[in-house]
Amino acid sequence: MTRAKLTVRAIKATPVVVPLKRPVYAATGSIPNAPLVLVDLETREGVTGCAYVMAYSMTALRPLSQILNSMTELLKGDPVSPYEIEAKLRKRLLLEGAAGLTGIALAAIDMCAWDAAAKAANLPLVEFLGGRMKAVRAYNSCGLWMTPIEELAYEAEELLAEGGYGAVKLRVGRDTLGDDLSAVRSVKKRIGGGTLLMADFNQKLTVNEAIARGRALDGEGLYWIEEPIRHDDYAGYARVSAEVQTPIQFGENLQSTFDLVKALNAQAADYVMPDVQRIGGVTGWLRAAAIAQAHGVEMSSHLFPEYSAHLLAVTPTCHYLEYMDWAAPILAQPIEIREGQAIIPDRPGAGIEWDRSAVERYAVE
Repeated sequence: MTRAKLTVRAIKATPVVVPLKRPVYAATGSIPNAPLVLVDLETREGVTGCAYVMAYSMTALRPLSQILNSMTELLKGDPVSPYEIEAKLRKRLLLEGAAGLTGIALAAIDMCAWDAAAKAANLPLVEFLGGRMKAVRAYNSCGLWMTPIEELAYEAEELLAEGGYGAVKLRVGRDTLGDDLSAVRSVKKRIGGGTLLMADFNQKLTVNEAIARGRALDGEGLYWIEEPIRHDDYAGYARVSAEVQTPIQFGENLQSTFDLVKALNAQAADYVMPDVQRIGGVTGWLRAAAIAQAHGVEMSSHLFPEYSAHLLAVTPTCHYLEYMDWAAPILAQPIEIREGQAIIPDRPGAGIEWDRSAVERYAVE
């Protein structure tokens, strides 16, 4: 098969603010809307690679867009070769580093490059990467934030019914251990033993608090406890993992595969869940998947289900896809969840197409 050769013409970033169906309550506070940057890598041959990234705050939305738009001058005229583009950008960004907003921009371009290359080959991304089309099991992560305890069970039922899920995630880290126990027990009682319940502390605890609450939650039937402490305290994670029987999950804030190696060598957690925009895009994810396989650790995803479904399908230790609907309002065809599984779209590339009218409605000038 002869692959079409593509050349970068321009990179265009469009900042949008998308309303969330259910507001998010994270460690940083309430997030009622999703500040996203939609990225198009346009080629001279007419193929466009698409991706979106999350700015997390309004203060970062415009700077991230500006960084992405400035990348045109660096890449204009270059072949759309994801590995070469990634190497070039990392070399040029050596002094400022490839983390933070710069790292997110690099990942976005990497995702777009892979999407464009797969489209030029007329293959879904998973097949372009050497995998096959298959469903990927998912859990619903679109709610159960700081919902009042008396309403949690009803919301859990709603979340499970939305895609026939067999797993759902609850946010913990309430004011007291008693409140956390009440929240977990309320949801577990309603969903039953056949449905998995994950719990996410969102980095809210100290190491000693995490050990105390983790021990108290042991025996409550949780599938995993996620990010109980500061994300970069690998020694602290190792202590928590050693003291708590429930498996510990972390990894969404890993800034590179080098950090992943350090964390796994420190035996920081039982499971890992990289974020495609922080780990380095598709290229970074593939490296992380090989590292997880070498350590025998199950690997899940964080956010970005449209790309994550393709990537988990080629991950040797594929575990769970986290489904978040943040981008659904601006997509022409959001990814489908059926009987608790993400269905990879049989379309070229990652399958992302913008709903242009929605993009215009939510665009930030």
